[in-house]
Amino acid sequence: MTGRVPRDRSPRAPGALPPVRKSLGQHFLHDARALDRIVAALELTGAETVLEIGPGRGALTDRLVPLARRLVLIEYDRALAALLRQRYAAMPSVEVVEADVLATDFGALAGGPFVLVGNVPYYITTPILFHALERPRPDRVVYLVQREVAERIVAAPGSRIYGALSVNIQAVATPEIVARVPAGAFRPAPKVDSAIIRVVPRPDPVIGPGDEARFRSLVQQLFGMRRKQLRRGVRSVASLDVAHADAALAAAGIDPEARPETLPPGDFAALMRALP
Repeated sequence: MTGRVPRDRSPRAPGALPPVRKSLGQHFLHDARALDRIVAALELTGAETVLEIGPGRGALTDRLVPLARRLVLIEYDRALAALLRQRYAAMPSVEVVEADVLATDFGALAGGPFVLVGNVPYYITTPILFHALERPRPDRVVYLVQREVAERIVAAPGSRIYGALSVNIQAVATPEIVARVPAGAFRPAPKVDSAIIRVVPRPDPVIGPGDEARFRSLVQQLFGMRRKQLRRGVRSVASLDVAHADAALAAAGIDPEARPETLPPGDFAALMRALP
C-alpha cells in the first residue's frame, strides 16, 4: 500500500517542551556560564523593571526572577508563551506578553525606567537593535547576537567592518562586547558563534530626537557608496554641485577626499547639519 503517513497530531505529554520553530530562528541558550555573564552584564540592583525579549524556555528568566522588581517576558511563540505563563503563574512579579517584539512599545509596557535583555533572533537583529533605541530608551541593554554583528556594532572608524550599523548605534549609545559564546552553547546549535553585547544610551548623543531618522538615512546612503570619496557621495545624496558639496563638507570640517568609513559619528552629524 502506498500513500503518506498521517501526521501525529496527538497532544504533547505533560511537561514536554514545545518543538523548536526554525522559521522563528530559535536557538535556546543552555550554557550556564554564558547565562551568568548576561545577568552580570545587566548589573541589576533589585529595583529595576526588566523586559526580556524572546525568553523561550526560561533558562535566562529563571536567573532574572529573583533579581528584578518586575519582569516582563515578550514572547512571540504562542506555545512558549503558554509554557511561560504556566511556569511563572505563582510569581506576581512576572508578566508574560505574547507579542511581536517589533510591534511592542517598550516604554509603554515598562511604564517607567527599564532595562532590556534578550537572545535576539539572527534574522531580525538589526531591526530590534534600532527599535530598542527609540525613545524612551532603556537604561541599558544586554543582547546575545551573532558574533559578526556584535563586532560590527563596536567597530572603530577606519576598520574594515566599520559601517552604517556601527555609526547609527554609536551615535546614540556606547556598545561593548562582554563575552563571546560558541555555537555549542545553544540547542540546536546555530552555524555561527555569538557574542554578549551591552549597549548603554549616551548622555550626549550626537543627534537630537528630531534628527534621528534623517541621520540614519544619510549614513546608510553614504555607506552605500563607501568606496567613493565624500565629495562624490554628498553630491549624489544631496543633489549638489561640486562647489556646494565642498562648502558643506568644509562647514562640517571634513576632508572632501575622505571616505565614509573614516568618519566618527560626530562628523556625520556635523555633515547632516551642514547640508541644505
